[in-house]
Amino acid sequence: MKRILFLMTMTFSLFAVSLNAQTEDLFNGKDLSNWNFIVDEDKAPAEDVFSVQDGVILVHGNPFGYMYTKKKYKNYVLELEWSWIDEATNSGIFLAIAETKKGNPFPNGVECQLKAGIAGDFVLLGGSDLDEYVTPADGRPKFPVVQKREASNEKPVGQWNKAKIEVKDGKITVYINGVLQNQGTNKVKEGHIGLQSEGGPVQFRDLKLTKL
Repeated sequence: MKRILFLMTMTFSLFAVSLNAQTEDLFNGKDLSNWNFIVDEDKAPAEDVFSVQDGVILVHGNPFGYMYTKKKYKNYVLELEWSWIDEATNSGIFLAIAETKKGNPFPNGVECQLKAGIAGDFVLLGGSDLDEYVTPADGRPKFPVVQKREASNEKPVGQWNKAKIEVKDGKITVYINGVLQNQGTNKVKEGHIGLQSEGGPVQFRDLKLTKL
């Protein structure tokens, strides 16, 4: 009996270690040491735009820019929460960032829009593309959009919203506050993950990535 209990305990422990090995905290709650930064035309020091306050990431929104993971990722589920501070404004989550350029706030990557009222839209940045995007007759705009599926389901200013994003073999699936809002198929299978500064102050917390 003791041997059976011992084997069960060891099996459970190994299973737990395996699960933990697949989950990564993208934010340690203390600093932004796992991230790099781009600020529009270097108009301000990165630390004036991106900082940590009371255990959450504070993105000031001005100047434009983004912070992005030092590592590239593929085949994962990303979960995070965001909250507006003073008013509902604009930000985004950048996915599959294939190329960055100093001083350019718009990398080659797909943005999961967080702008108030349209959270869940896809915005195609820097020449990125999704199979679901159809170029209009008058030509491709500077910022092509694949619109979300459902009506806006965002929470009021001061409350925390949750985004859950699965990226699997280039297919991107986005849930906003538990509602399936968008899906897109990307030819780029691996890239950095970013958080945008655009419009106004926003907070982020509980950034967890689970590898698939």
